[in-house]
Amino acid sequence: MPAYPAIEDHGLIGDLQTAALVTRNGTIDWFCAPRFDSPSIFGALLDRRRGGYFSIVPDGVRYISKQLYLPDTPILITRFISADGVSEIVDFMPVTGERPTDQHRIVRIINMVRGSMRFRAECCPRFDYGRERHELEVHADGAVFRAPSATLMLHASHPDGRLLPIENLQNVDGDLLAFTTLQEGDTGAIVVETAGNEAPRRFTSGEVQALFEFTRDYWRHWLDRSRYTGRWREMVERSAITLKLMTYAPTGAMIAAPTASLPEEIGGTRNWDYRYTWIRDTSFSVHALLGLGFTEEAARYTNWLDERIREAGDHAAPLKIMYRVDGSSDLHEEVLDHLEGYMGSGPVRIGNGAADQLQLDIHGEALDAMLFADLQGIRASHQVWRSTVRMVDWLCDNWDQPDAGIWESRSHPRDYTFGRLMSWVAMDRAIRLSARHGRPGDVPRWVRERDAIYNQIMLRGYDWNRRSFVQAYGEHVLDAALLIMPSVGFVTPSDPLWQSTLQAIDRDLVSDSLVHRYKPSEAPDGLPGDEGTFNMCTFWYVAALACSGRLDDALLTFEKMFTFSNHLRLYAEEIALTGQQIGNFPQAFSHLSLITTALALNDMLDARDRRH
Repeated sequence: MPAYPAIEDHGLIGDLQTAALVTRNGTIDWFCAPRFDSPSIFGALLDRRRGGYFSIVPDGVRYISKQLYLPDTPILITRFISADGVSEIVDFMPVTGERPTDQHRIVRIINMVRGSMRFRAECCPRFDYGRERHELEVHADGAVFRAPSATLMLHASHPDGRLLPIENLQNVDGDLLAFTTLQEGDTGAIVVETAGNEAPRRFTSGEVQALFEFTRDYWRHWLDRSRYTGRWREMVERSAITLKLMTYAPTGAMIAAPTASLPEEIGGTRNWDYRYTWIRDTSFSVHALLGLGFTEEAARYTNWLDERIREAGDHAAPLKIMYRVDGSSDLHEEVLDHLEGYMGSGPVRIGNGAADQLQLDIHGEALDAMLFADLQGIRASHQVWRSTVRMVDWLCDNWDQPDAGIWESRSHPRDYTFGRLMSWVAMDRAIRLSARHGRPGDVPRWVRERDAIYNQIMLRGYDWNRRSFVQAYGEHVLDAALLIMPSVGFVTPSDPLWQSTLQAIDRDLVSDSLVHRYKPSEAPDGLPGDEGTFNMCTFWYVAALACSGRLDDALLTFEKMFTFSNHLRLYAEEIALTGQQIGNFPQAFSHLSLITTALALNDMLDARDRRH
């Protein structure tokens, strides 16, 4: 296995229950099955020697590689270009449907476009994050890898009515090594399949083509439902496809990212498992997808969110901040000491210990999404409203206490301004929902608590020495999360308190248009090291600039941000000082905030054009 590829040098494919990452040189180095949060089968992204991978690369020839998506789909094309020829690998995963299944397929089509080329294929799975040994059975039509917890099968194709020529098929210490030479016009395929105990079989070229056409047509028909016609259509639609890829179809839950433990600083310890569903992300997704016209997806996310609200309300408890894709909340965190981590960035963590934190802000995001959906005709049921009332009543009793904050600090709880801000949003949206439909609730109390939160933030959340709203009461730390204060309606963009806050963020958190969440050296978050700028915060900064009257600055910053996407228009969580992407990849928050910012900025630019 070669050196670690850059995090950004990957494309994402998926089938709406799990996903895989493919490097620019045609190597699958991350794949978990049967679900996003299942143990990895290919995990070289976290340990190039012990993690496992499946590569198909030209052998014995110098080449360069290029990568693109088939337009309007997540079908990934990796092109190898050399003096001797041009070839392509087409990678995709046929959509599995809305019933949970253990059977998932990765189809890898090899096309020889010009000339001839010899390929080297290596399939080296490492089941259960490399903790399980497996046995390899080589058959005439493929191979089977068997481990105690899983099976991986490779089926050869039957291209163009003849067999794909295989030379020197080898079992090398339990890994599969094969060579094939293709001439111009040749095509072949390997179908990777999880589950099942039957022997491998040859797929006909017609079967492979049918899988390709089914996948292509599914995604193009899905994207046709978008009503977005504004600027930056290509970026917005790629973000929409990426978010759909990170959706678990059986429940409608969206994961934060398909990867685990990719570092926020190379060599650092800020390495977290993001293969779960955050209340915060799901709430923001309702805004993004409804804004694009994807009402069916938004309704499914809303239903998932409603179920979590019912669970919390029925037990008079706060919402948990994250869940597994099936709605369960056991996310026990453990360290995989046998894996070195991406480029030596340990520890490698699976599970997420932040799941049991108290984060007050998520109630505001959930209620804001509920109101937005309601305005679009997606109304909560009577039972969900009853649970919502109990949840809001719980928040009335508990909003004025320390919590872990939006950034999931692992140090002591603090009086975070953002937690109070979004508690204000929760009360405000509950009041509006009750009034819209005449639904019962202790509205007078909600009004009193909402107003008390407002007054407290204005009294304790603004630092007159720094001339800014700050991260926590009694401290002087700036926090980019507060960039959303105008968009949620807490302050007007022209308010001097807000204008001075934006200026302070300009000075201290913005670096060449990119925005830091906060300065770890100032904020006691309980972790060593530093981190890059946070993509979501940069997009929030664009929106804040625009609504504050700095439309040209917003437009330039937005366009600059596009230059930091990867070659496929995908974003990780953060951007390092070197300009490289870091953190889990791709990141839902980055793409969600890109969409909502594009929607808002496009409307503001249209309004300005009409005035002129």
